[in-house]
Amino acid sequence: MESVVTVGLDGSAESLDAARWAADEAHQRNFTLRLLHAWPLLSPAAADAEAPSPETDQSYWAKRIVHDVQRDVHERHPYLPIVEDLVAADAVTALLDAAAQSWVLVLGSRGLTPTESFFLGDTSMDVVVRAARPVVLVRTGMGEKPGTSTHEGGVTVGLSLHGPCDNLLEFAFDAAAVRGVRLQAVHGRSLPVAAYAPWGVDPDESKEIREDALKGLSEVLRPWQEKFPGVQVVNSVHLASAARALVQAAAGSDLLVIGRREHRPALAPRLGNVAHAAAHHAACPMAVVPHG
Repeated sequence: MESVVTVGLDGSAESLDAARWAADEAHQRNFTLRLLHAWPLLSPAAADAEAPSPETDQSYWAKRIVHDVQRDVHERHPYLPIVEDLVAADAVTALLDAAAQSWVLVLGSRGLTPTESFFLGDTSMDVVVRAARPVVLVRTGMGEKPGTSTHEGGVTVGLSLHGPCDNLLEFAFDAAAVRGVRLQAVHGRSLPVAAYAPWGVDPDESKEIREDALKGLSEVLRPWQEKFPGVQVVNSVHLASAARALVQAAAGSDLLVIGRREHRPALAPRLGNVAHAAAHHAACPMAVVPHG
């Protein structure tokens, strides 16, 4: 892994906001920002062309996409090291290769119109479910730092309490430490049928479930709190579906961090149900972290 934050560019408003988020991340970590655009028909001589134009250089628009973003980012962070990377390959292949060599890969993601909320985008989805390193999804409007007095900020991480999650917690704690913000650890658990009585939810049953979940959270988080003593941690248990709990808890956060199992059963969805729901509905940038 290199000290590089890579952002994939395609000329869209989403990718510009992704680039701004990536630039802020690289700046606060003192990393290099890589601006990556992939196009299979990229001309080998494009990098050496002088005064290119659409008529003389078939790679003109590819270069224009990267150069325009470079100028925008440079105005925000004049001293940030920036590498412009034009790759003659399909987008998924280029992004996966770049992700393996980066601290994190950042991609633009679609907005939340009634139709678009159900479609993440073929390229983004293929990369998210296969990348060897964390991938951050950023929607339009998320590239700007929060500026309202009501913004709570912080990093939110979703925990299932099933199986190892060291990579997930390391990323989440590190993100909170670098930003100097609190970390909210969220666990959602639907109530079993036995918790319901004719008059509603049995309070004793729900209390027992909540206390059991809080105990599990504390045990999982304890070693990481010792490793990151400067990070304030808030445990949060929601007696609701994990997806609903996570999306609601992440409202107002600077970053939502969720895990992706690297080794899923053959017939399981490519991206877990919780991660899939959060990718479509979370109102903040979301990092998907592969782990065991």
